[in-house]
Amino acid sequence: MKPRPILIDTDPGQDDAIAILLALASPELELLGLTCVAGNVPLALTSRNARIICELANRSDIPVYAGAAKPLQRELVTAEFVHGKSGLDGIELPEPTMPLREGHAVDFIVETLMQREGVTACALGPLTNIALALEREPRIAKRIEQIVLMGGGYFEGGNITPAAEFNFYVDPQAAAAVFASGIPITMAPLDVTHQALTTRPRIAALRGLGNRVGEVAARWMEFFERFDEQKYGQEGGPLHDPCVIAWLLKPELFTGRSCNVEIETHSELTLGMSVVDWWGVTPRPQNAWVLGGVDADGYFKLITERLGRLP
Repeated sequence: MKPRPILIDTDPGQDDAIAILLALASPELELLGLTCVAGNVPLALTSRNARIICELANRSDIPVYAGAAKPLQRELVTAEFVHGKSGLDGIELPEPTMPLREGHAVDFIVETLMQREGVTACALGPLTNIALALEREPRIAKRIEQIVLMGGGYFEGGNITPAAEFNFYVDPQAAAAVFASGIPITMAPLDVTHQALTTRPRIAALRGLGNRVGEVAARWMEFFERFDEQKYGQEGGPLHDPCVIAWLLKPELFTGRSCNVEIETHSELTLGMSVVDWWGVTPRPQNAWVLGGVDADGYFKLITERLGRLP
């Protein structure tokens, strides 16, 4: 079978980094490019980090574009308290030598989707770039194969406010626009990602690969998990963003159902909340496949096996 063409829109972030490495290590996927958005850290750092990740995997051929530096209608909220000042704290890596590509990420998204059929967009951060692309060229809504995204929550609640998950909270207007677009969406919420914990044996398995990528990924996880271990009082932290890529590679690892999803854009108390009609109690039309469960052992086995293929 031909590899599935994908775009990754991202705000790296240690968990974004592992998602990107998983995609680069998987021949089933053809990564057409990385588009960067402000989120976990400001845009200058997310676009830097994306290139560091590509070079770590010896894939400096991947085009990396800088996109939106702020949300559509509000000031940027970042998460250095989770990811560290660089966004990739945990191990010191060389500054990237590969350049950013010229042009804006939104233009690259639009041009790619207008030229290629069957492209899947993988959204690992705030949805600003994708919403701007839909606004700039509405025809891409019918050309894109699907959007697979990490964001939101339903029974789990939020991780940046009591109600809202970080990616949707940063740009709720963008999230609302994407869910209203009519594009097929698969959503990996906190309810799934909080089942995928970076336990000691799972980190040890990555370190035991004996390659550079395995050691770097282990160090990233150890740094990233400390915040959630303190917050939730558990061993390990949730490894959020690789769920997007893992679902494309092995959807059988996940369970889910078709739901209506709406994003709160007005309330100060619940801004960015994803209102997921999991039980079908409203007549609102289903607009997303929402993941509800994951085989966590299988998930980490997939990540470890694939990252073992990298340098």
